[in-house]
Amino acid sequence: MATVLVPLAQGCEELEAVTIIDLLRRAGITVVTAGLDGAPVKASRGVTLVPDTDLDTALAQDYDMVVLPGGLPGADHLDEDPRVKELLRKMAASGRFTAAICAAPKVLANAGLLSGKAATSFPGILDGMCLADVSFREDAVVQDGKVITSRGPGTAMDFALTLIETLEGPARREEVESKLQRPAR
Repeated sequence: MATVLVPLAQGCEELEAVTIIDLLRRAGITVVTAGLDGAPVKASRGVTLVPDTDLDTALAQDYDMVVLPGGLPGADHLDEDPRVKELLRKMAASGRFTAAICAAPKVLANAGLLSGKAATSFPGILDGMCLADVSFREDAVVQDGKVITSRGPGTAMDFALTLIETLEGPARREEVESKLQRPAR
């Protein structure tokens, strides 16, 4: 079964973080949540999230994918953490998946992972960075090779389901999605 790391920064978007964690776990994927500073994470709307571990401990393990929740100032904290950027570059160099939603695709961009790629983000994030070598899209979810990006809280479920399909295949996505009672796509 696949393993996924979800770094949680103070001020992250809780709807995105919880949706990602919940749906991936429903799919049987091993998800490790890691706080940047070892403390409970106060998300952008005041919800307190308790990470499984701290980032330094989590970095001792290998993962198939790293997923960055967005929100502000959460995405800024991820962007400012050299451990996160080093991990993202290591994941890309080893041919593994990186994913980010909302404001967090800027962390991928600043780590050099969006060069020559199609990507999306919350309006004004990537398109506001003037990245000439990134093909900005307004789709709910954009996958370009091993990089997956999404728009924001309203696309979190589609994003998480895409992550499941990427890691475990379309049948597993369908199995998880059918139990959610979502309208037909």
